[in-house]
Amino acid sequence: MKIRTQSKKVNKAWLNDHVNDPYVKLAQKEGYRARAAYKLKEIDETFKLIRPGDCVVDLGSAPGAWSQYVRRKLSPTGAAAGELNGTIIAMDILPMEPIEGVCFIQGDFREDDTLHALQTALAERAKTKLVDVVVSDMAPNLSGIAAVDGTRITHLVELAVDFALTHLKPQGALVVKLFHGPGYDEVVHLFRAHFQKVKPLKPKASRDKSAETFLVGIGPKAS
Repeated sequence: MKIRTQSKKVNKAWLNDHVNDPYVKLAQKEGYRARAAYKLKEIDETFKLIRPGDCVVDLGSAPGAWSQYVRRKLSPTGAAAGELNGTIIAMDILPMEPIEGVCFIQGDFREDDTLHALQTALAERAKTKLVDVVVSDMAPNLSGIAAVDGTRITHLVELAVDFALTHLKPQGALVVKLFHGPGYDEVVHLFRAHFQKVKPLKPKASRDKSAETFLVGIGPKAS
């Protein structure tokens, strides 16, 4: 009974923090599906990554807040619907409600079929097969075992890096989510080995208690 009661208290405290979170309230006011939109917004504004006419790939896109932000950024008027100056292709293993102008592919990024579908969508929708920006909010189901979770997170980042190195334009950028802990230094080393400019950033919209951070790689190095 004590364990169950404690769990209820923890859940109630989290729910209270969530409801009163200023970014949650702002997301509701501005029509974003999640507060995560403001994480990408700060990253984008800090490094000036997304520009009109860009082709952007959103990995781990559900529920769609990042794609919503990109869609508004590529709109000539900043609108959530209507004219779109650019290409957005989103992918997630989970379903995602449609967003006007966004091509969504449901599938596991670790599977060859999903990667092929993503490449096909790029060939059909983008003017070139090259991408300006890849953003990845992919994260595995966490087990609570640091070493295991670190390995899973690193694997997803490695897949995102492989995709980016194959598809990014010379001055293109990759943004990935990762966590401080096992595997963090390995990912930073991987980025430094493959990108001309590497910068970490913990956006203000990331909760203080969270170990989450984001890594930005700009300008793939020639292989």
